[in-house]
Amino acid sequence: MKKIHFIIIGAAILFSGCQGDTTETTVDSESKKVPGTSPKYSANVPEYVETPDLVSTDLLGDLTFFDGAPTKETTEKIYDFLDVSRSAEAFLNGIPAASVYALLEGFKEAGLKPGDLGIFEELMDARTLFLTPNSTTMYCVTEIDVKNGPIVVEVPPGVLGPVDDAYFRWVVDLGLTGPDQGKGGKYLFVHRDYEGDIPEGYFVARTPTYRNVLFFRAFVVNGDLKGTAEAVKSGYHSYPLAEAGNPTPQVFKNLSGVQFNTVHANNFRFFEELNAVIQYEPADAFDPELVGQFAAIGIKKGQPFDPDARMKKLLEQGVAIGNASARVLSYSPRKKSVYFYEDRQWTSPFAGLSYAFENNGERVLDDRIFFHYMATGITPAMARPKVGSGSAYGLAVKDSKGEYLDGGKTYSVTLPSPIPINNFWSFMVYSNQHRSMLETDQKLAGLDSNNPDMKPNEDGSYTIYFGPSAPEGHEGNWIQTIPNKSFSVLLRLYGPLEPWFDKSWKPGDFQLVE
Repeated sequence: MKKIHFIIIGAAILFSGCQGDTTETTVDSESKKVPGTSPKYSANVPEYVETPDLVSTDLLGDLTFFDGAPTKETTEKIYDFLDVSRSAEAFLNGIPAASVYALLEGFKEAGLKPGDLGIFEELMDARTLFLTPNSTTMYCVTEIDVKNGPIVVEVPPGVLGPVDDAYFRWVVDLGLTGPDQGKGGKYLFVHRDYEGDIPEGYFVARTPTYRNVLFFRAFVVNGDLKGTAEAVKSGYHSYPLAEAGNPTPQVFKNLSGVQFNTVHANNFRFFEELNAVIQYEPADAFDPELVGQFAAIGIKKGQPFDPDARMKKLLEQGVAIGNASARVLSYSPRKKSVYFYEDRQWTSPFAGLSYAFENNGERVLDDRIFFHYMATGITPAMARPKVGSGSAYGLAVKDSKGEYLDGGKTYSVTLPSPIPINNFWSFMVYSNQHRSMLETDQKLAGLDSNNPDMKPNEDGSYTIYFGPSAPEGHEGNWIQTIPNKSFSVLLRLYGPLEPWFDKSWKPGDFQLVE
């Protein structure tokens, strides 16, 4: 049997052959390193590819190396940094998933099972925590879970709303902006890998996730809340396709006034919410790089999420930084592109007019964070609706001087005439803490143009006041705020017309009333 012997001396390898060959190759004395001299085979190494033994940073302090190899102290610092930074990024990129999860778990808290329809029959108010909702239209909500097979959803005429998957990706619109065009119809929801027969007579929507959220608006006509709710109930039904021949009766629940939460956590609990999503959904439901980011902090499908004391501490720091980052991006954006007008404080994450937050092949991450931290629901009809249909949004967090809106002060906003709408417009006030309706003594936390108590100015414009008490003579045009509470305001235009899109019409900024 041949035997090969290696004798390592410094950087030289001595090789001995086989079958009794004892000849040894010796090291050429000219190749031995001598301190201060260059090796025989030397590269012209640019300084920019090398790492000094000491690198000073503002964030981590001094980083030290032995000829490019990180020392123990630097290794510990860097792993801590990676775990914290990846935790912060997991928070920012995981917001859509955690937000849908919080919504669906909130529905459960309110007593809904998947397929049950929750209806805010007396509209929504501040007792329900829901990201930037509207109190002037009737919301209807449910969960569509296709894990065990296709689900049929029959929708009534005249509604408006989207179905989004477990990462808040748009699946399909229902109603006025959907394939039924507001006439009502039957939708069939199936997982994208479903291979069974698809019967005729349905608008078919495939989704990459099991859990999906449906919410639509039923528009109230002439203040008839009861009639609007009854119209929804008479035309809505959801059931498994397997029961199409004999579906079980539809369950409805009035959610008005019910105290429940649909807003995701902003502390360590966030990662538990995110882990629940990853464990329930298919392994290929999300982008591999995104899932890899979650896995890097211990959230991995099929494995328990059980961080040790060190990792939990770093995760808590990461979520704190991530939450602060989301608030900065939402409340004090530095990107000019999210300001809807160059000379106004109104902002919109849809300023780029892409519901998928895409721009020339780029995913605009900050815009996606901004939207999903502040709002629920995603549909092309929100970002780029057809003129005269859908809805448009503008967010105000600061006054005309760039100062945050303060609930202890009084502000006025004027909407010039004519206001470019096909349907109606509304203002809604939200807490900057939980991003749901501001908790005040006013039930609806807002006003819309259907309100008979609201009066226009002589030229047809409208001036609305925001403050802790109503200015004398303007009680019908006033929205209450609370001292020592910051707030933000959404302007909604339902059926926006061309002057909104070409920006020839501009809402006024918030002006401080002295």
